[in-house]
Amino acid sequence: MTRRATIDEADPYAEDESAADGDDRIHRAGARARMPFDGRWRRILLWGAPIVVVVIVLLVIAYFTPALSVRSVQVEGVSAVPEQDVRAVLQIPDGRSMLRIDTDAIARRVASLPKVRSARVQRVFPSTVRVTVDERTAVVFFDSPQGPHLLDGDSVEFAIEPPPPGVAKLVTGHPGSADPVTRAAVAVLDAAPPALRAQVGEVVARSVSDIELKLRDDRTVIWGGADDSERKAAVVLPVLTRPGTVFDVSSPDLVTVR
Repeated sequence: MTRRATIDEADPYAEDESAADGDDRIHRAGARARMPFDGRWRRILLWGAPIVVVVIVLLVIAYFTPALSVRSVQVEGVSAVPEQDVRAVLQIPDGRSMLRIDTDAIARRVASLPKVRSARVQRVFPSTVRVTVDERTAVVFFDSPQGPHLLDGDSVEFAIEPPPPGVAKLVTGHPGSADPVTRAAVAVLDAAPPALRAQVGEVVARSVSDIELKLRDDRTVIWGGADDSERKAAVVLPVLTRPGTVFDVSSPDLVTVR
């Protein structure tokens, strides 16, 4: 009896000590795991904070002072458009920081010039703004009391002036950018092979489906409409090697020559 009581009294104490030792080991292991992690973050904050401050200060200096101001402007891609016209619409104030210029707004102003199809504006650090211009190119013209009107490949009417050499004349009832027949005629000319376009003196458009290309040597190509132009372009040059004055490719499966 005495021996059993001794064992019963000892067992609870043994269990308590074991549990206490286990808790201590867990706390010590957790502390050791946190120490390197916390130390790394302290080092990052210690070295990173001054770097962030320096970067912010440099950005403020560059943004609000003449340190990175625009000192030169390069204009590229102009021939028909006078360079001074491009520079006149840039509106870049003297001493303006490179970081404060609105390149999209500048590009829109340049593209608003009648002879400009599109424009791209880039910052070239430390102090240059580059403006690249894509000019409109006349593909046809039509006569009016005001003079010859030039249209580009998008059917945009962009100038009233003598056409460049080699530009075909458009003959239609109501020529203009908003006219469907005009747009169809420009689409036909654009679809024609370059070797054929170089020979076209007039584009006669009676409707969107009745378009003829009159060549400078008095031959005529009856094209029809702008539909199926890829197949028409594929057969027209071989057909033009045949004797004749009128070449009808309006139906590319049934070409006729007379």
